[in-house]
Amino acid sequence: MGPAPSDSPTRPIPSLSDLWRWDLQRTLTALSPSRRRQLRSFAASAQGLVPQDGGDAAPLLDLASNDYLGLSRHPAVTTAAAAELQRSGLGAGGSRLVSGSRPVHQALETALASWLGRERALLFPSGFQANLAAVGALADRHSLVLADRLIHHSLLCGVRAAGAQLQRFGHNDLHDLERHLAAARAAAPQRRLLVLSESLFSMQGTSPAVPQLVELCQRHGAALLLDEAHALGVLGPGGRGLGHGQAAIALISGTFGKALGSGGAFVAGDADTLEALLQTSGAFRYTTALAPPLAAGALAALAWIQQQDAERQDPGELLRQRARRWREVLAAAGWPRPAGEGPILPLLVGDDERALQLQHQLERDGLLCVAIRPPTVPAGSARLRIVLRRDLPAGTLPRLLSALGQP
Repeated sequence: MGPAPSDSPTRPIPSLSDLWRWDLQRTLTALSPSRRRQLRSFAASAQGLVPQDGGDAAPLLDLASNDYLGLSRHPAVTTAAAAELQRSGLGAGGSRLVSGSRPVHQALETALASWLGRERALLFPSGFQANLAAVGALADRHSLVLADRLIHHSLLCGVRAAGAQLQRFGHNDLHDLERHLAAARAAAPQRRLLVLSESLFSMQGTSPAVPQLVELCQRHGAALLLDEAHALGVLGPGGRGLGHGQAAIALISGTFGKALGSGGAFVAGDADTLEALLQTSGAFRYTTALAPPLAAGALAALAWIQQQDAERQDPGELLRQRARRWREVLAAAGWPRPAGEGPILPLLVGDDERALQLQHQLERDGLLCVAIRPPTVPAGSARLRIVLRRDLPAGTLPRLLSALGQP
């Protein structure tokens, strides 16, 4: 007797050579339309970002990018990048340990380390690579890594690449972290422990209590890696991040593609740890060096931030003041008050479809603000990620409230 009939259409059994394709197709089929991403292209104009989706789309005011200080178009930054382009060419042509190092790389590393109060810094082409390298420098297959539950994906990939054991603690919950640390130290007094956190979480807009986090790690003998990507230029004294002045932090990672308006990334720490990273990290050794024009642009942006600080004009203060006002006004209008204090304002919606509807609604009114959905954020917590910049025009907040409509 044959198998019972099925209501679902039969699908041919794939050949062995097509199994990989079969699995990919199953993954795509299982992905709901509200979770499926689309790659969109935008042309930059003086009026905003113009979607290249076909037709004559109007420019959109950018409330989505991480160019917090508006430095990607600052004349000092673009002029420095253009000059380095003429001097060194577009790409470095090799890794830093072969032929790719340029004077501008060393100048940026030196200036950055001094600004951050660290002994040394090393550059990377991307923040993802920097975090892979940083985790690998502090953990191995014998280590236990304790990571904030909402830590960036690149850091989790670093843990997997290092082969370390992973445990998660509640988001910014130092009591939960202490419980994990105490248990880990009691179970293995000599085991290497590493804690991973961020100073400004990119999708939550929240920050940990960094001094207390540092003290907790010291008390239990755990190294701390702090990702400062979204805080630099915006939070901390003179925009130096929330880890500034905390010498016990083992390594700090950060990027130039956000507040510094360029591209690339770095890891900063003490000289011995950075030398060990240089000697052992594939993420540093086996990649083409950061493009010299990007390094020059980042160096000029850093100089601008330092000049603002020297003139007693905290580069992030105006942005933080604006962020506080926006949070208060959004809450008064009936929306959930966005968490945190910095320029990232997550407007919690919950439902994936509703978040997408709001995104499209804002675009019809000329505002670009992207819906963030799982797996980037936990299920049931889809949101609009509103990002503030120093150069937003007056009247942007009333325009946003009108476009959002009633909560």
